[in-house]
Amino acid sequence: MQTLWNKGVSATQIVEDFTVGNDRELDLRLAKYDVQGSKAHIAMLAEVGLLKKEEEQLLQRELDSILGDIAAGKFVMEDEAEDIHSQIELLLTRRLGDIGKKIHSGRSRNDQVLVDLKLYMRDELDGMAEEVKALFAQFQTLSEQHKEVLLPGYTHAQVAMPSSFGLWFGAYAETLADDMAMIRAARRIADQNPLGSAAGYGSSFPLDRRMTTRLLGFHDLHYNSIAAQMSRSKAEKAAAAAIAAVSSTLNKFAADCCMYMCTNFRFISFPDSLTTGSSIMPHKKNPDVWEILRGRTNRLQSVQNEIALLSTNQPHGYHRDYQLLKDILFPAFENMHSCLRMTSYMLEHIQVNKHILEDCDKYSPMFTVEVVNNKVVSGVPFRDAYREVGIAVQEGRFSFDTPSEASQLAHTHDGSIGNLCTEEIRKKMEEAAKW
Repeated sequence: MQTLWNKGVSATQIVEDFTVGNDRELDLRLAKYDVQGSKAHIAMLAEVGLLKKEEEQLLQRELDSILGDIAAGKFVMEDEAEDIHSQIELLLTRRLGDIGKKIHSGRSRNDQVLVDLKLYMRDELDGMAEEVKALFAQFQTLSEQHKEVLLPGYTHAQVAMPSSFGLWFGAYAETLADDMAMIRAARRIADQNPLGSAAGYGSSFPLDRRMTTRLLGFHDLHYNSIAAQMSRSKAEKAAAAAIAAVSSTLNKFAADCCMYMCTNFRFISFPDSLTTGSSIMPHKKNPDVWEILRGRTNRLQSVQNEIALLSTNQPHGYHRDYQLLKDILFPAFENMHSCLRMTSYMLEHIQVNKHILEDCDKYSPMFTVEVVNNKVVSGVPFRDAYREVGIAVQEGRFSFDTPSEASQLAHTHDGSIGNLCTEEIRKKMEEAAKW
């Protein structure tokens, strides 16, 4: 196997298998980022005089060729390559001879993989942000579309006060705006250039780190070379926190959908093709999509804890443990994208029950607060009004003309069923989504 650190002594196969694991397969996801980092690095090396211009041109040409192979799906990890870095250097050396060996001047695999991971996380977070914005728009559309349809609100899993589908859908839209702020924070942490920090203590070469920062499109650089190395696991934890925030929102919505699809509720439904049946009960229409999504998002919320436990109790500097971070974070991003796309797909087919409150015996008690508030408006002290209505409920005398639409209730304050503040929430998302 081709290793960049080889000094003439080979590891035994059992050690190699244990320490490398599936890292080579995971590294394929970093291939294009490794090439991008190398292109910026050699441009800088040529600028500071560590590469001849004609050497840089040859290297850039071959790196572009490798980038084309990656885009076309033709790039492979050869058996003799230990990781993505050695594979690309192997190809360059094979094609350009000694010139290919010059590409590693002024950097270490430590800052090289850091660059790859930060570029990767930046792209993944950008993709996640776009999916969240699309889901946000769906929730807002549904909120406005069904804003007049009343829905029982619950506390302690008991019928509580009147809500609406507009308020329910709108709640998840606004929560996604908060989640977007977490994505933005994680992206800002990832959007810093570690290249040039080498193994964590810089280099005696006159590297122009601001140049590579500019070429790679980073917002800023990690100035302190030790701090750059310390960002390994820090950036992953931030990304995991963003994943956990979005997962928490999707998880609660999935739980709501499981409950609202229940035959005891029947608040929402989906086409039969999006539900599953039972092997013994012909009538069943199970919410398997939402149950699996609920389970997946619970697992995703554990990712940040797994990363924290893996990276704790370590002094500064690189440790081989960090290799395992890819095995945690890469599948987490894949799972997150899958959950967002599936939620969006299910929302395209959601069907709202517009006749829920026709079951007056079950739902009329949720209007007790309306009666109490009406008495207070007419001059009755709140405690007296509360007691009067409470006694009427206990004695079975409470009654209320159930409204057919949300606008028939006197809910006008910001964020109520009569004033959803859809536009204000949209502006909140726009502000959160500014990079």
